[in-house]
Order: sequence, then structure tokens, then C-alpha cells
Amino acid sequence: MTPHNELRLLPWSGSDGKPCFLSTDDSNGHLSRLADNTEAIQLGLVSELLDHALDVLGDDALAPADLRLLAEKLTGALRNTLRVATSRGHRLSAPDSAGHDGDDEGPRLPAAAFG
Repeated sequence: MTPHNELRLLPWSGSDGKPCFLSTDDSNGHLSRLADNTEAIQLGLVSELLDHALDVLGDDALAPADLRLLAEKLTGALRNTLRVATSRGHRLSAPDSAGHDGDDEGPRLPAAAFG
């Protein structure tokens, strides 16, 4: 739940590249659920990209252009992950004034990301 004095950082940017925020008291609303699902997809893609990066970096014949492309993809993935972590961190530190049981923090990080 987003308290009245705090906005939720959404997992996408506006057309100008600036962050987008949501102000709502409904953590189950359409836009909140869309943001939760987008975060889960982004984190899943990060896990897949990490596996790919490990494979690519294991190739001794890696061309500089391939390394640059990988670095660009990893940078974007890190940016998305940082945005998700920031958003969730703000929501975790917010007091729960609606009487929720505290289990509405959104989708969890895929287990594959830890191994």
C-alpha cells in the first residue's frame, strides 16, 4: 500500500526518460497489479540475461562488439533491478495503516537469481 504522503516508483519510465510514479491506496488496483507483473517479468529477464552473460563471458574468442552489447544489456538490466529494489524498499519501509497482514509486497525475486 502506498501511504498518502508517498508515491510508488513504477517499473517503467515516461517517454522523456523520467521516472513514473503512482499514488494510490489500492495495492490491488489495475495499475498496481500491472506494475507488480512488470517487475516480475523484468526480474525474470534479468535472471535469463545473467545466465547468458556467464555463457558469453566463458567464450575465449569474444569479439569486442559482443562484449559491448552484453555490457549494454547488463546495464539496462541493472537499471531495471535497481528501480524495482528502490520501489519495493520504499513500500517495505512504509507503515501499514490499512490493517493488511504485511504480505502484499508484490512478486518475489526468482529463486534462480540466487543460485
